Amino acid sequence: MSWQLPSLTALRTFEAAARHLSFTRAAQELNLTQSAVSRQIRQTEEYLGLMLFQRVKKRLVLTEAGRSYVEDIRASLEQMQTATVNLLAHKGKGGIIRLATPPAFCARWLIPRLADFSTRFPNIFVNLSTRAHPFDFQSEPLDAAIYYGANDWPGTVVTEPLVGEELLVVCSQGYYHAHREHLQSLTQFGHHVLLQQTSRQTCWPQWMQSHGVSGVNGIAGPRFEHLYMVLQAAVAGLGLGLLPRILIEDEVATGRLVVPFPGTFVSDDAYCLVFPEAKRNESRLELFRAWIHEEARKPTAPSP
Repeated sequence: MSWQLPSLTALRTFEAAARHLSFTRAAQELNLTQSAVSRQIRQTEEYLGLMLFQRVKKRLVLTEAGRSYVEDIRASLEQMQTATVNLLAHKGKGGIIRLATPPAFCARWLIPRLADFSTRFPNIFVNLSTRAHPFDFQSEPLDAAIYYGANDWPGTVVTEPLVGEELLVVCSQGYYHAHREHLQSLTQFGHHVLLQQTSRQTCWPQWMQSHGVSGVNGIAGPRFEHLYMVLQAAVAGLGLGLLPRILIEDEVATGRLVVPFPGTFVSDDAYCLVFPEAKRNESRLELFRAWIHEEARKPTAPSP
């Protein structure tokens, strides 16, 4: 196959200049002279037959073509860098699984269990990053993701349910004692501040319906982007939180959070392992899939 591409040096130079919007700062980053950067950019523009930069009132700005081009090549350059670092780090043995997860699930459920995976498979490392929303695997240097729901992923993906959610109403000891008179019965539920998670606006209304609570606005209350923020807000005494049992076991066990109302609510959704169909038979991912499904079947969190 014949590749009709500018050189890798030219592409790296263009990306740096586009990121800094300065040939001088790009030269400093790449340990080149400014004239060398200018020459690389000029040769790339001549090769493509397009202007990538223009001067506007002495400021360097990207043209529309330049903006589109740098967005397309940046992910590829990052993937090449990651692949090279991984190969150098592991000398071709074992390797890396690049996994995205929600922040709270990662910190509270996954990381405490990863020591077991590392013991079993010492040559495979799990690189973790957080993502709050579904993404296109074709544009992200990731092998798999864990996501709550996982029904709206772009592209061809495999979705495997892992862990369901049993939701509990919780509050701090301080909140409980300050509002004790309104925590004796669900008929007093309207007196409370309900801590909301931005992407789960139906959770409180569903909990209320399952517990026979009516006449209360279930979507009112301060909003937090991540479940971990809701957890911290509940610990701080800002109101009632509706949180998954698997993420708050430590706080309930130590008394930092209390469960003022009996009964739980089991969500219809679950945390799922999601990965591209093309990666189904990769050996590293197969080992990780088998391990995480085994962990998901265990009823309790591991001891620290």
